[in-house]
Amino acid sequence: MTNQSSAKALDGGWGWVIVVASFFCQFLAYGSPMSVGVLYPEWLDTFRQGKGMTAWVGSLVSGIGLIASPICSACVTNFGVRPVTVFSGVVVSGGLMLSAFAPNVQFLIFSYGIIVGMGCGLVYAATVTITCQYFDKHRGLALGIITTGTSVGGFICATFQQVLVELYGLEGCLLIMGALALNIMACGGPMRPLNFPEYFLKQKAALERTTELKKDTHHEKPPIKEESINKNTLSSVEKGLTVLMSDTKDPLSYENSFQGRSSLVKMIKNNKHTYSKYIDTTAELLEDRVFVALCIAIFLFDIGAFPPVLFMEDVARSSGHSDGTYLVPLVSIVSIMTGVGKLVLGVLTDLKFVNSLYLYTFTILGSGIALLITPIANNYAALAVLSGVLGFFSGNWSIFPYVTTKIVGMDRLTHAYGILMFFGGFGIVLGPPVVGWIYDCTESYDLAFFFSGACVLLAGFSLLLAALPCWDKPKKDHPRPDIKYTSNCDKVASVA
Repeated sequence: MTNQSSAKALDGGWGWVIVVASFFCQFLAYGSPMSVGVLYPEWLDTFRQGKGMTAWVGSLVSGIGLIASPICSACVTNFGVRPVTVFSGVVVSGGLMLSAFAPNVQFLIFSYGIIVGMGCGLVYAATVTITCQYFDKHRGLALGIITTGTSVGGFICATFQQVLVELYGLEGCLLIMGALALNIMACGGPMRPLNFPEYFLKQKAALERTTELKKDTHHEKPPIKEESINKNTLSSVEKGLTVLMSDTKDPLSYENSFQGRSSLVKMIKNNKHTYSKYIDTTAELLEDRVFVALCIAIFLFDIGAFPPVLFMEDVARSSGHSDGTYLVPLVSIVSIMTGVGKLVLGVLTDLKFVNSLYLYTFTILGSGIALLITPIANNYAALAVLSGVLGFFSGNWSIFPYVTTKIVGMDRLTHAYGILMFFGGFGIVLGPPVVGWIYDCTESYDLAFFFSGACVLLAGFSLLLAALPCWDKPKKDHPRPDIKYTSNCDKVASVA
């Protein structure tokens, strides 16, 4: 597709079909993982394992996609959005269905935690990339719509899975959720690419090279009269051909092997320069104390703020505040308020007098206070309110790219965001098991939530203290109106 036709396809038309398809992709993929707190008590009753061990299932399904985000992005870049979306539908569905037959928690960690988590990572990378390709001026709105699919999916699927468990049991629930996830493959159908993937272009170039070499090799020379060839000449020619064929056997393979060695050398040299540049840029970023504080903050925040999504239902049940008869689970409240938080915080960030860094710090401190209050909640209504507060402040993921831009600038945004997601992924993976182990040792969630709240408050105060010197020497902030819109979505896709 030419650049002119690509420009005509932006910001409208088929792009809104892409938005709807991407929304349902994230809805179907993240519906069960975002409401895994409903399944967590069922797994505890079924497998009779400790809360710390069982918590690995929910932590991995959410964190593995962040940790493996470079791999997921590379798959989308090389193979294209549509094939990756279709493949991710198979992965998510297969992982959910396989989890229905899990004989123990260890198998569930692999089938639900790793397989489903990788599938969700592929879905996220594919949907964000294709949305960025089809939108330029309205890219922020389009990305905001599709990312709310995770929150809406968690809100609806929490109640839906609760009903399925009551009607068909845990195995039937996972089988039905897996069958519904197959619809991700259908959602991948409308994702018509504007640009060919690198794998296709490489294969096309290799095919053209091979065709040209074959033409050159099998080029027929003009016929020579037999009378002009004597026996001695024929004999020498035969000997020469014998020696040549014994050395090279196939001129085409010899040419290909030579080109292959040259390409390998060039690739090594190019990668060496890339890796060296990556290390230098990373070292420069780590010299910025605010960026280092942000890495620590997101790690501690995810360790403390993510476990409530997994444990809140079990907290209500363990404390006697819930008998399972409530229509809306606490996990659903967390999910829907997360979506509200994404929209509200995003609007606040657009205001000129609002500093995105301090707004993000405020959400961290608010989450820490809510976590410290959770153990003293004495009824289900109080837990519901605290769940809504935690969900709302968890919507700070929507302003995180703006915070990163304020600290490192637009040029290094992609690089910095990848590092931050790595720290965030490890925080999500480690948080629930640590909180679960604290419960296993104390037989109470009180100390576990005090630990979570302390981690989150430490994250907020460390980021706030590190940002205070910026008042004296403020870094150049890159306001969005000065950013030129471009159809090149590599950076935006990586960031989103």
